[in-house]
Amino acid sequence: MPDNPNPDHGPAPRPAPDPLEPVHLLRAVSVEFGLRQAEFGAAHGMHATDVRALICLLDAARAGESATAGLLAARLGLNSAGTTAVIDRLERLGHVTRSRDRVDRRRVLLQVSPEAVRLGRAAFGPLVDGLVELLGTFDPAERAAVTRFLSAARTALTP
Repeated sequence: MPDNPNPDHGPAPRPAPDPLEPVHLLRAVSVEFGLRQAEFGAAHGMHATDVRALICLLDAARAGESATAGLLAARLGLNSAGTTAVIDRLERLGHVTRSRDRVDRRRVLLQVSPEAVRLGRAAFGPLVDGLVELLGTFDPAERAAVTRFLSAARTALTP
């Protein structure tokens, strides 16, 4: 069967790209990440909120931010009691430690334990490595466009 059903009128017109396709793909990627997080949580006796809390704490450490209960509450949209419950669970599991801030002794800082980092790396490292490898196939302008889109999407989704 020929590619063009009407050769006398030139190539068949291409359908217009769906402007929502990047949004749908972002949602699909988000769902897949959520599923992997749920599997990790189930394998290690954690609630979904516990896994999100660990991610928030790791992100704060990477950004050089002081990780406090207040920061965690704000990032997760939890009240004080809910935040305390998450921190208590993570501490009991050995995934988080609390320590006094050296500058302001009234403030308690949260750190993800080396064991929790090891567990996360074992579970998510291959996935992250694969994504980094995939990004390596993009030229610098493409990587910049992906980064710009994801940064703007994050800003748009952040209350």
